[in-house]
Amino acid sequence: MIYLDHNATTPIRPEVRTAMLPFFDESFGNPSSPHTVGRRVADAVDGSRAQVADALGVATDTIHFTSGGTEADNWALKGVLDAHWLKHRSHGRLVTSSTEHHAVLDTANTLARHGVTVTYQPVDENGIVDVQALMETVAASPAPQLVSLLHANNETGVLQPVAQLGAALRERGVLFHVDAVQSLGKVDLQELAQVVDLMSISAHKINGPKGTGALYIRPGVEIEPLLHGGGQEQGRRPGTLHAAGIVGFGAAVEAATHDGLASMARLGELRDRLQDGLSDLVGDVVVHGGNVDRLAQTLSVSFVGVEAEAVLLGLDQVGIAAASGSACTSDSPEPSHVLLAMGVEPRVASSAVRFSLGWGNDEAQIDQILEMLPPLIARLREMSVF
Repeated sequence: MIYLDHNATTPIRPEVRTAMLPFFDESFGNPSSPHTVGRRVADAVDGSRAQVADALGVATDTIHFTSGGTEADNWALKGVLDAHWLKHRSHGRLVTSSTEHHAVLDTANTLARHGVTVTYQPVDENGIVDVQALMETVAASPAPQLVSLLHANNETGVLQPVAQLGAALRERGVLFHVDAVQSLGKVDLQELAQVVDLMSISAHKINGPKGTGALYIRPGVEIEPLLHGGGQEQGRRPGTLHAAGIVGFGAAVEAATHDGLASMARLGELRDRLQDGLSDLVGDVVVHGGNVDRLAQTLSVSFVGVEAEAVLLGLDQVGIAAASGSACTSDSPEPSHVLLAMGVEPRVASSAVRFSLGWGNDEAQIDQILEMLPPLIARLREMSVF
């Protein structure tokens, strides 16, 4: 199997698995327990918290572990706006974009049903928000309590100018949440962490375990808990900590940091090899977000004239795993909301396939895909009534 769906999830690296194993048996204690067994686990959790914090260049007590990126996004949005309600008895205002992950979009829709004013900022043909236009939205009355943006789009890999926006929003005193789930381990987030107020990250996108994530909360940010029932995570996120997952998260961050820019440069070369080969060998190919900054390992491409579902099925039959977009919306028959917001025609959006590379991919695999995919697309186009 050639796996090219790393934006959906990634395989656990051997060193991550090794780090986690003791916490399934001999180091099984509850990290909140005061005895030796519990303290041993608590020390390991603290070590992992430090690893995550160091990767972002922030203080350890600003990292709060969650069950993943979705919980972190929900907590950031609901927690800030709940705190605003409790303090001002006003529902407040949220500004986000039309190309967000559904963890933010669906949360925003829920908040809107409960009285929060939500503004969805449009994007250009590359999927990027206009900084000046967004700041004009922020300057409008009433001013938003929170702006939330996806750093790296999970479908196209396109990077938003969040560092620039963060500095401008900080000057205006508007809180800024960034979903960095896809960009963690792929771009340096330390500069960004200095200009945002909240940041969501997750382990399973960087060869760590599923079910573990974190929310960075800048000191002084007022935020209500999403859950209730215990004093864990400084009283902000109750529940017995998933120690094995947290230790795995720390190990995955350490491995990704060690690989650094060299790994992304290698994957970028593979991505470009795939993109150039498809353009040359297939024809009538549309690359989404290819003219702007994007993740080095992500390629979103439409094979005009065929449905993505048929392409993915054909690839799967020959042992190649790819996707048509976010794994969270894979059951939806509708074209990608991200591509539609970018102005892509529905027919073209319906033919979009996402290839996302990772740690285990190599040049031989890319060449194998370039050998198998062109004849598949040719056959599908001959048969298509699309």
